[in-house]
Amino acid sequence: MPARRCSSSSSAPALAAVLLALLSGCSSTADFGRLNPVLVTDDIHAWVGQEAATSVGAPISAYPLTDDERTLRDLAFPLIEPPYDRLRWDAVVLEYGTKESFRRKLWVSDNTAYYQHLEATFHRSSTARYNQMIDDIRNDIVRIEPFFAAARRVLDLDRRREAAVQRAIGLSPSEQANARARVGENSLTIAWVYHSLQERCAGYRFALDRLAVGEPEPGAAQADLVLAQLQQDVAANEVVPAPRLAGAAPASPVTK
Repeated sequence: MPARRCSSSSSAPALAAVLLALLSGCSSTADFGRLNPVLVTDDIHAWVGQEAATSVGAPISAYPLTDDERTLRDLAFPLIEPPYDRLRWDAVVLEYGTKESFRRKLWVSDNTAYYQHLEATFHRSSTARYNQMIDDIRNDIVRIEPFFAAARRVLDLDRRREAAVQRAIGLSPSEQANARARVGENSLTIAWVYHSLQERCAGYRFALDRLAVGEPEPGAAQADLVLAQLQQDVAANEVVPAPRLAGAAPASPVTK
């Protein structure tokens, strides 16, 4: 079924190659936490849009992704997954979205999780905890502009798509439904990223406040500055209305 191709058995050959590469010593991440290019396929993150639609019970389009839609999903994923998951040895498995427990975890709102991770991982150095937080926040800041630039392109093209649906003669109900479903997927993906960034800012703030109380360091001031920058950048990029993202309701694929 096209709408579920990312989670179906059709992804098995690609994942088998990925696991073979990992077992042979190939790291899943390259410089700056980016996914190793040898482990990437074109539609590795196609499931992101489908998951966003599933969260509100919206239909899933059977149309193929455009280049801009694929880019939107590729840039969305690092802003949706927890920042500390990008350095896992099996991060590529998460990228493919085949691990159901990971997909469900993406919808869990827990502002304490980031702080708990810092305390558990960098337990020998307060300075290391602050530095890690600053690096994670800066990485988010760097990723925001490219994502929302892609989001604005996709939204503009979707407005043109909707106009084309209105004026086109002889479109079948299925063609109209697939077009509208893709518009919904795109908008919901953008909303998901915005929601995730808000949650991430809350997690950073919780962690910073706790560190400033329990482990005061000069790095707290720098962390506060970069967090303020992130919050400003997020607030400046609310480009779609915020739906109720639940991650629970079943989605219905649209047939061709």
